[in-house]
Formats: sequence, C-alpha cells, structure tokens
Amino acid sequence: METKVSYFTRHPLLKDFLSLVFFIVCVVVGTIILNAYVFRSYNVVGSSMENTFHNEDRVIVNRLRVSWDHFLGKEYVPERGDVIVFANGAASGPLTCEALVGHSDQFLIKRVIAFPGERVVVKDGVVTVYNDEHPDGFHPDDTTRVDENNGPKLDTSGEVDMVVPSGELFVAGDNREGAHSLDSRSGLGTIPFCRVIGPVLMRIYPLNKISFF
Repeated sequence: METKVSYFTRHPLLKDFLSLVFFIVCVVVGTIILNAYVFRSYNVVGSSMENTFHNEDRVIVNRLRVSWDHFLGKEYVPERGDVIVFANGAASGPLTCEALVGHSDQFLIKRVIAFPGERVVVKDGVVTVYNDEHPDGFHPDDTTRVDENNGPKLDTSGEVDMVVPSGELFVAGDNREGAHSLDSRSGLGTIPFCRVIGPVLMRIYPLNKISFF
C-alpha cells in the first residue's frame, strides 16, 4: 500500500522558507501594533527640557493609557506635571490639529502645566495657576521640581496671563530661561488633546541614567 506524502514533506526547503516568511510577518505586525497602541520611543533633541532630559536622551512613551481612553470613546487627558510627547500637527483632521506654520519638528516634548478653564500667569520668573480649587493660585513647579537636576529650572522667562481654552493644554519646557523652550508661553500656543502621543514612561538612554517617570 503506497503511503501518501504531503507536499511540504517532499519540499522541506519551501516549508522552511514559508515558516520564515510567516515569522517575519508576525514580528512586523507585532511591532506595528506595539508602536501604535502600547509603547513608542523618541530621541530628545535640543535643550528645552534640561535638566530633566538632555539632547540625545532616548525615552519610551506610554501609548497604552491613550489607546485605552480612545477605546472607551473619550479623549486622553494627562495629569498635571506629566512630561508628554505630542504631535506638532497632523496633515488632516480638525483645524485645531493641523500643522503649526514655521516649526518643523514633528514631535515635541514638554511638561503639562494647566488644563482647560484654568488661568495661567507667568510673572517675575514664577508660574502661577488659578482654578476653582485654588482661587488664590498655586505654583505647579513646587511639586515637579524634584531637585536642581530634575524638573523645571527656577526662573521662567516672559510674561503671560491667559485662560486655557477648552480641549487644550498649557505646556512648557523645563528650561524656561530666555528662549531655550518654544512652548505655550510663546509661539507654540496651547496644545489640543488630540495631539498628545502619551506621557513619558522612562528614559532608556544613556544607560547610566535609566529611570522611570
């Protein structure tokens, strides 16, 4: 009685090749899913976030929190003091999410200072936020300035007195002396929720400065 031999048994090299192709496809698809919905990495460029982050630091952004809120059908809103990465603009979508003219960086990293309806005042080098819970104002930097090597620098340049619009965030770099950081105090303006990629989860490079945030 003649034993029937399968096609792949008779062509083992083809079987190995297809297995390799399937493995590569799974890796690519898995990477795309992780990058889109779970974690994403970015290189810090420039000095706007010193001393918390420095030029060429590599950070991991937590996309899972954003993806989960979007899955639930609501807008992701970061917490005050979070360092977030956000898109400078999008090619399509609502007007508030279109690209900013004259600023070429596709993604930016800044710290969340204030939320919709809150009044932000920058005067004499100090940032003060006014809201219903703090009608006399409070200084958000008091809780985010860990030490001289982590958090906003002591002096904040410029003068601002504004109320954050609905659906937007007031953000600032940690290096606010002079013109080191283009942020909500200046030409960048406030940031729509729809541009937020996610909060920074950890720094993975340089290796001697690996840390969680």
